Amino acid sequence: MAVIEEGVPAPAQQGTVVQATDVTRRYGEGATTVDALRGVSLGVEAGQLVAVMGPSGSGKSTLMHILAGLDKPTEGTVEIAGTEITSLDDGKLTRLRRQHIGFVFQFFNLLPMLTAEENVVLPLTIAGEKPERQWLEDLLKQTGLTDRRTHRPSELSGGQQQRVALARALVTRPTILFADEPTGNLDSKTGGEILELLRASVTNYGQTTVMVTHESRAAVIADRILFLADGLIVQELKDASQAQVLDVISSLDS
Repeated sequence: MAVIEEGVPAPAQQGTVVQATDVTRRYGEGATTVDALRGVSLGVEAGQLVAVMGPSGSGKSTLMHILAGLDKPTEGTVEIAGTEITSLDDGKLTRLRRQHIGFVFQFFNLLPMLTAEENVVLPLTIAGEKPERQWLEDLLKQTGLTDRRTHRPSELSGGQQQRVALARALVTRPTILFADEPTGNLDSKTGGEILELLRASVTNYGQTTVMVTHESRAAVIADRILFLADGLIVQELKDASQAQVLDVISSLDS
């Protein structure tokens, strides 16, 4: 299995890459009001892998969408690479996401008519840019896609499709990568391989990453694990074991 190696410069970021301050997200009005987030503050440092966990309905997906600029908070602010994004208009926000953010989704979201390589370079194609050839070759090699570059998604396994999605997220060298349940649609072995690649991208490329997951085995690759319950961060673990993660999840579910 390919594992991302050292040799490619890390994204040129230092300090706090993402900062959320007193973020709330409220849906509905009156008796039907739902507070998905109730005043969340957090910072993500450059080169960190942060996992976000919590029971269903805890607000973890809402938090990721707001951090990534896919949704706006009802109150509070979010900064990415020093830019406050919650007040940006749609055009400026789109440009910021294109420049600074990479995404990996549970269901891959590949375009079926494009080859693996064309899917990987799609963010650059949309921006009217061409990939740096050596970086692209290295990325395809390290994600195990060199001999699958001309295959379309229907000709790839689920794990290979997720490798394409990961390479697509990394190809622009984003300031931050967001991974939404990246192993949720994969079997245990294949999911473990994707987790190794995610961890290696942080360790060797310095790729700042925020991952939402419900799997303890995924969370333990993180430098920090944030646990949400009822729209609040209620606990944090660093360098945690799987047993520690399961204990916290059990306490939140009880």
